[in-house]
Amino acid sequence: MPFSTLTLDGGIIISKNPDKVLASLKALKTDEIFTIIKNEDEKGVTKEFLVEHAKQTITKAYITSDELNYIILISPSFSDIVQNRLLKIIEEPPKNKAFIIITESKSAILDTIKSRMPIRVLQEDKQEETFSLDIENLNLAKVYEFVQENRRISSVECQKLVETISTIAMKSGRYNLDESTLKVFSDSIKALDMGSPTSFILNTVLLKLLAKKKR
Repeated sequence: MPFSTLTLDGGIIISKNPDKVLASLKALKTDEIFTIIKNEDEKGVTKEFLVEHAKQTITKAYITSDELNYIILISPSFSDIVQNRLLKIIEEPPKNKAFIIITESKSAILDTIKSRMPIRVLQEDKQEETFSLDIENLNLAKVYEFVQENRRISSVECQKLVETISTIAMKSGRYNLDESTLKVFSDSIKALDMGSPTSFILNTVLLKLLAKKKR
């Protein structure tokens, strides 16, 4: 699934870009609390989740809260020992607690964990590196030019463009991407499936994005 369709729900998220996933989740947050637990070295590189972090997770889970608290566990890998330590708390989370595990490989997650949590595999967009539109410095002239250049593309190609635009916009930090804006991205994908004109969709997405540009 593309990043633009990500929703704020408990479960396992498979991605090699955890920072991008976390930024996307934060953009969806309203009144919820985020408790983020990960093992980082002195350079900020995320390492394997250890037993001590599993204990910390369990302790945090039993701290009472009036708002829904998403406990987000981030690591490239979780050992079998760690996952077995977490199994009971994931199976029976305390009141107002939900768990999100962000990791790189679905195969590394135990079946006992996977059977209790939905799994979402996020796709990285390879178009991003060679994308022609300057998202960070977007203006009306660039929107018009880009829409004209791509007015004859297919719905499938347009879907890929929308996904790329949303991905770059989220990573840039130049836009106030609230829930309504992210919904425009996901609704645009659905509209293209139903036959909406590609020029109209691109125009809608880019003008909505331009309106959310930080001043």
